[in-house]
Amino acid sequence: MLGRAFIVAVLYCATFCKADKPTNSSTPRLIILSFDGFRADYLTRFPMPNLDEFMKEGVQVEEVKNVFITKTFPNHYSLVTGLYAESHGIVANHMYDNDTRQVFHMNDSNSKWWDEATPIWVTNQKQGHKSGCAMWPGCNVPMHNVTLNASLNYNPNVTFTERVNNVTMWLTRPNDPINFATIYWEEPDASGHRFGPDDHDNMAKVLKEVDEHVGYLMSELKKAKLWDTVNVIITSDHGMAQCSKDRIIKLNDCIGPGNYTLVDDNPVAAILPLSDTQLVYDLLRNCHPHMKVYRKEEIPERWHYKHNSRIQPLLLVADEGWMITQNHSISMLGDHGYDNDLHSMHPFLAAHGPAFRKGYRMRTINSVDIYPLMCHILGITGLPNNGTLKDIKCLLVNQCYIQIPEAIGIVIGAIMVLTTLTCIIVMLKKKMPSTRQFSRLQFQDDDDPLIG
Repeated sequence: MLGRAFIVAVLYCATFCKADKPTNSSTPRLIILSFDGFRADYLTRFPMPNLDEFMKEGVQVEEVKNVFITKTFPNHYSLVTGLYAESHGIVANHMYDNDTRQVFHMNDSNSKWWDEATPIWVTNQKQGHKSGCAMWPGCNVPMHNVTLNASLNYNPNVTFTERVNNVTMWLTRPNDPINFATIYWEEPDASGHRFGPDDHDNMAKVLKEVDEHVGYLMSELKKAKLWDTVNVIITSDHGMAQCSKDRIIKLNDCIGPGNYTLVDDNPVAAILPLSDTQLVYDLLRNCHPHMKVYRKEEIPERWHYKHNSRIQPLLLVADEGWMITQNHSISMLGDHGYDNDLHSMHPFLAAHGPAFRKGYRMRTINSVDIYPLMCHILGITGLPNNGTLKDIKCLLVNQCYIQIPEAIGIVIGAIMVLTTLTCIIVMLKKKMPSTRQFSRLQFQDDDDPLIG
């Protein structure tokens, strides 16, 4: 009997834990929106009525652990590929390719920088669907000979309203509507750099505007009758650390500029030595107590940031709140790029739609897990990536939140407990004295007609 119960329990769990793809007959639709530099704890430090309403009807992840380095381009490409920076090749906002001797600056549209990976919008189109992009980093680049079905090239003068209006139009156009879209917005990153995340008054103003943008997105989706049918993910690429003008590490105080090329700086600096690598390393290693220096092969494994030719021979990493320059001062009071273990570098995630639970909160996820989640929602087969759906699927509706091995363990444990209790009860019954009263044997009366 116990064996039958065990088999039934395991089969039940296996049935309901399976992460089935969406079964809707219509093509699933998804929007991912990034508010650049949205630090996770902004949600608790500032009023966000529209975002609160959005999360109340959907899900919230309090902190998302992003990839190193915690800068805009590497993390936005990780969100749409599910890969660490060393794997997708966008290792910084500014890069130098040792093989071609070319330099990458933000918004470089040469596909050679991007083709080490394939973003989800390309995969979505290759599998028979339509994709659109409103200024997400890299979406202006024709990758793997695929051009987006609809796009807005980056232009900071285009308002958030215009970006949202284009996306809703793409989703509802009668001919060739898209089913997947990305939206990028520059705030609160720009204000975080200027004022610092601890400037309550100024950050309150910009975050109020960001929250109003969320409200506008919600109202437009409802107006277009998309609110109950389109899945929406709102997240960010990184957080923001408080800095100060007196926490600046000037490299020229330690080494002559003729010894190296500064490929990327502040607060993670990529160094290309021009002559004696050991000399450059020794001079920089003793440069400042708030800066760590790594040879490429010594970069910590947990950063997943050493196996790419675009990563330079030396990497300098400043402590939280410190900034690295060659010889000039820096006016900004907030920055990012630091160690991705720091809570100040972590963004958040909120999601709403038919694929997501309602009113569910989760403590943390890895940003690379968002890619397999999006592929699952869209019903497409994702490319190899560093993420995993099992660690994030509890955000989805009608999903079991215990993995099958864990469920089997629980069932076995329950059976063992029941078996032990049964044995104890049987033993106790055997030890208890009988309560049955002795009854005298009665003989039938002689008058009984059955006795002859």
